[in-house]
Amino acid sequence: MKIILQSNFFYQLLLALCLAVPYMGSYEITFVLWGFTVLVTLQKSYSVAFVKYLSCFILILLIAFLSTKFEGHNLFFIIRDITYLLKPILGLVLGYQICKYNYQKAFGTIANIGFWISRIHLVFLLSAVVFFKAYTVNDLRLHGGFFSDFEIYALILILFHKEFNIELSRKKFYVMAFTVGISSFLYLSRTNFIQFFILFFALKGYFILNKRAIIAILSVIGITIIGYTAILYINPRRNGEGMEAFLYKIKVAPTEPFKSKINTEDYIDFNDNYRSVETINTLKQMKNKGAESIVFGAGLGSKVDLKQEVYLGDMKIRFISVMHNALMTTYLKSGIIGIIILLFSIYLVYNQPKSSIPINQNINLMLVGTAIFLVVSNWVLMGYYFTEDSKSILVGFFMAYKEITQKVTDRVV
Repeated sequence: MKIILQSNFFYQLLLALCLAVPYMGSYEITFVLWGFTVLVTLQKSYSVAFVKYLSCFILILLIAFLSTKFEGHNLFFIIRDITYLLKPILGLVLGYQICKYNYQKAFGTIANIGFWISRIHLVFLLSAVVFFKAYTVNDLRLHGGFFSDFEIYALILILFHKEFNIELSRKKFYVMAFTVGISSFLYLSRTNFIQFFILFFALKGYFILNKRAIIAILSVIGITIIGYTAILYINPRRNGEGMEAFLYKIKVAPTEPFKSKINTEDYIDFNDNYRSVETINTLKQMKNKGAESIVFGAGLGSKVDLKQEVYLGDMKIRFISVMHNALMTTYLKSGIIGIIILLFSIYLVYNQPKSSIPINQNINLMLVGTAIFLVVSNWVLMGYYFTEDSKSILVGFFMAYKEITQKVTDRVV
């Protein structure tokens, strides 16, 4: 990797656009912009560690391709699956490559991008309240978005700005932390709340087991149990107003992705546990396809039959090619082998080589937190594969920054 120790406004802007474009909700635009950025930032060499990590997602795509029965699948869905399975590959390469053009002010740039995106989100929410009378939780999320992994990363970088060499005055720190914090909270996303606490605990070093970490983790578990018990006591209604609707989502969260028996004739049971519906139907369908499909998947273009039509987004469909669960989607496309590779990729993020460089030590903690969160994200969402997700860019960015920093340090020494 050739080291360029300077910032370039064009590449800062390009990074900002790549991190912001998923919020538009158009994967086609995201795919084109990410692909363009990969092409204009191509490098001549890549580290063995990065290639090893990237190979996990290349292998998942390759297995899905080799498992495809082209005569039985619609060409449109085959092409769409290829673009979906390419997403983490593009994101990782993009982040890894563009880091060298933003090395000097790397984390400050990411924090500032998050600050701008948060302000735009708050403007959207204010407009929704004023012009569309969006007073309920569901309306706010409909107009403002359902989650924002990137803003949580930006918030963590702001809160730990000293650890990441981000120069902020006291006033700017409070303004940025408040703005990004409020914006992140107003997505009212259970997954984002979990993400924040995981990354916060990671940066505090609480995932390095010692007496201090055990006390902190047990305290959080205790508070969580007490809080959940209180919510059960309050018994929020499913169609309640304001925060009651959000509390109801927390109430059903423990069973939503794990329920094994669902009454599909009961709308409430079906809707509240829809993630489990996808998992149950996928497992049953793959079992019926036989051992080969179980091991290697049903390939590109494969779909799961939900047994009834459901509204997903603005469409009413019965057959779905991607689920809310990255593990089940990978299982459908690449079988058990694909799931093993996906889990191994999470291990690679978690198992970071030790470093004597302070900022690299903090990046390691961030990546450990990211790996733990990826377990959650891959189960309740789509992890890197979710069309509105940008974690892959940040992970590639973090990996490249560590490598550049190590090379710069070695040269100085």
